[in-house]
Amino acid sequence: MTKIRITKEFHFEMAHALWGYDGLCKNIHGHSYKLLVTLIGEPSLDKQSAKLGMVLDYSDLKSIVKTTIIDQLDHALAVNGNSPHKDIDKTNLMFSKVVFLDYQPTCENMLIDFSERLINKLPVGVELHSLMLRETGSSFAEWFAEDNQ
Repeated sequence: MTKIRITKEFHFEMAHALWGYDGLCKNIHGHSYKLLVTLIGEPSLDKQSAKLGMVLDYSDLKSIVKTTIIDQLDHALAVNGNSPHKDIDKTNLMFSKVVFLDYQPTCENMLIDFSERLINKLPVGVELHSLMLRETGSSFAEWFAEDNQ
């Protein structure tokens, strides 16, 4: 059977700060992130299914990514929970959506996290092929399943 890759693009706004970094990114700043999620699988051959010819319905992929990643990070401040940032006063309305991660919130580390979040949420026969997270118009990181086996 023929394998097909499908990709859906997602957008979210998030601020972060890189604890201990030696450049400007040590300060709280934000990005308009673009996340591309690529899956691989065989299109359905079930002639009785409304999903005939699909690897996965894009609306199903949207739901998985939205609940697993976007809803948690969109318009949030992501910080390394192992840093002094863990003491941010969340009662201050400006800091009401702070996400404490167990890693430095770099583009690279976020992709590792996203891959782990998504792999177990996909239906049988559909695999995560790759992720691309664009932090700025000229800077992005990529994760490929084949590199991580």
